[in-house]
Amino acid sequence: MRRKEFTVDEEQEITAFLDQCSFGFLGTVSPDGQPRVTPLNFVYMDGCFYFHGSLAGEKMKQIKLDSSVSFTVAEEFSLIPSYFSDPELACPATSFFKSVMAFGQAEPVKDLDIKGKVLQRFMEKLQPQGGYVPIDATDSRYTGNLKAVAVVRISPERISAKFKFGQNWSIERLDHIRGELEQRNEGRDAETAEMMQKYCPFHQQ
Repeated sequence: MRRKEFTVDEEQEITAFLDQCSFGFLGTVSPDGQPRVTPLNFVYMDGCFYFHGSLAGEKMKQIKLDSSVSFTVAEEFSLIPSYFSDPELACPATSFFKSVMAFGQAEPVKDLDIKGKVLQRFMEKLQPQGGYVPIDATDSRYTGNLKAVAVVRISPERISAKFKFGQNWSIERLDHIRGELEQRNEGRDAETAEMMQKYCPFHQQ
């Protein structure tokens, strides 16, 4: 069961998270009825997810047979070891993260102009330093490539987001764990402490 204190409904928060992530997991159903999950790069534009690949790839065959898909994006911030809370029991061990799950219909994009705009967004996201001629469907240098690559749009029918940063904890426990993170100061601990302050209502009173 998804705990309501971890859910996020603000579209701006969800979009900001998806814009900074480049990797997600596509869920499809194979012809024999078996579920399949494919990791891939994506962009989120105008309320839809987009990915690209081979015109004749396995995921394209599955989408043609059944366009119902799921798409998941998740990002872990910090592991919270049990000994931060209890010197003996393992039970308090957890992790803080952000995740988005979408369910909807996938369809290949045929329009070359839209394909060009999607792939340009990919480049801006994955190669922000530039160093290439912008992708434009009217540029003859890109026309053949745009025709040869598959671009798929996932139109979500339902999106749910879960940002877990200790929202169900007491203010005393939150302050203690934040202190432990700041003292450890490894990986994304400093950022995790900031997220705890942002999303936990005790710190907003």
